[in-house]
Amino acid sequence: MTFLKMAVAAAALVALGACTNADRFGPGSSGAAGGFGANGGVTGGVNDPTSPVYFNETIGDRILFAVDQSTLGPEAQAVLDQQAVWLTQNADYRALIEGHADEQGTREYNLALGARRASAVQNYLISRGVAPGRLQTISYGKERPIQICSDETCYSQNRRSVTVITAGAGV
Repeated sequence: MTFLKMAVAAAALVALGACTNADRFGPGSSGAAGGFGANGGVTGGVNDPTSPVYFNETIGDRILFAVDQSTLGPEAQAVLDQQAVWLTQNADYRALIEGHADEQGTREYNLALGARRASAVQNYLISRGVAPGRLQTISYGKERPIQICSDETCYSQNRRSVTVITAGAGV
């Protein structure tokens, strides 16, 4: 029994040592959001204009939509214009465009709405010169909310599209 307790304690220490450490990718990095470059190594942080962290925090990785809409408003287009410039200047990256919806409506309706939102973003980026082979879409519908409550403040944050930067150049 003593051996079992020691083994459990040792496993707990190892697990605690693996907990998130904000500077594990080096000083000034953003932890797990530090981003991996096409070469598999860690790229720069928010001050490196070629890094996914810069893309997420400076350009913006998400746009918001109105209720039951997949049309891109002026604010969304401004963010997407910057995303398109970044993507054309950083050809070593691909983008996965996630479509999301709020919790209102059926699962099927929200999956279809999320798909329309992701497609609208994809089409806009392509119209701005991003190669279609570098873009992929997925809809999560209402399955991955970032805010959980049943009022408009949460709903408005969940009606979104998120552009996720991944390593590996496209066709």
